[in-house]
Amino acid sequence: MANWTELLELPVYQLNKADKKALFSTELFKLSQHHYQSCLAYRRIIDAVEPRFFFKENQPPIALAANIFKHHFLSSVEQQNIAKITTSSGTTSAQVSKIALDKENIARQQRVLTKIIKQWLGKKRLPMLIIDHPNVIKDKRSYSARGVGIQGLSLFGYHHTYALNEDMSINEDAITEFFSRYQNEKVFIFGFTFMVWQYFVKALQNLARSYPFKQGILLHSGGWKKLQQQAVSNDIFKQQTKQVLGNIHIHNFYGMVEQTGTVYVECEQGHLHCPVWSDIQIINVANMQELPKGERGVIQVNSLLPTSYPGHAIITEDIGILLGEDDCQCGRKGKYFSVLGRIEQAQVRGCSDTQN
Repeated sequence: MANWTELLELPVYQLNKADKKALFSTELFKLSQHHYQSCLAYRRIIDAVEPRFFFKENQPPIALAANIFKHHFLSSVEQQNIAKITTSSGTTSAQVSKIALDKENIARQQRVLTKIIKQWLGKKRLPMLIIDHPNVIKDKRSYSARGVGIQGLSLFGYHHTYALNEDMSINEDAITEFFSRYQNEKVFIFGFTFMVWQYFVKALQNLARSYPFKQGILLHSGGWKKLQQQAVSNDIFKQQTKQVLGNIHIHNFYGMVEQTGTVYVECEQGHLHCPVWSDIQIINVANMQELPKGERGVIQVNSLLPTSYPGHAIITEDIGILLGEDDCQCGRKGKYFSVLGRIEQAQVRGCSDTQN
């Protein structure tokens, strides 16, 4: 298993291709062995796919489909050591992923998330406006994807102000008070993409209201399928959001509850970047082979974080394209990519669902 004291000292976006591959492939193989030995269900899956799999040195992991976590509870730790179960959003309990986390995994996720987010927000905590309502965080043991996102990112802010009421209407009093106090300071705004657009930006436009902050950063994620159905592009989203929020930098990020703590943040060039502790591959699902740069395929996400459950290699339900590696104009090293949409007929993950 990885020495996380050393791994956490690695620069987030500065390891080149050769150095990262040497480190990453070795650690990912160790993680596969750990889950094979510790999770009976995972071992049965691997044995059914490729018997004697782990007798091959540094064998790339066999990735699990993301929706397997909706149908099976996979844990690599004893029941008494599970500290929290996180869930994706869904309309019924049968449609949600359930992810088992022990204290060690939770701590690792938070430390990695902290190192990534500080690259974009800076080291100081900022006044934080949350595009959601406060009751979305309920059960302290089990969080939905929305609750996980808010809980994780709230550590980077203070004076946490929720912009919405529980019925998803705008809380004008709360927003006005926050704006009056911090309009000339750097602020941190977070929300899930569709909620930011539907319940905040469009609602403010209907009210003919705006809050032109002098400086700030909006991080948002999830829900692009609903926006694409409304013909809302990333450029339109940014343009109209700035009209109601002023001089703010807007960064989309890609992530999922099945690999919490691993986020791929959009740079100034509009590209999503892999941090040093995670990686992506674009897969041809017809033969499960990796595709080269520039070809469309299904996104596989690999991460060194999951030790309490076998979520280290996951085939997502998203279509993407690898744009390059180590040569983005923003200066960050590592792979960078775009998410193009969902697989046809794939179940919507629903992390921006407005169901409680």
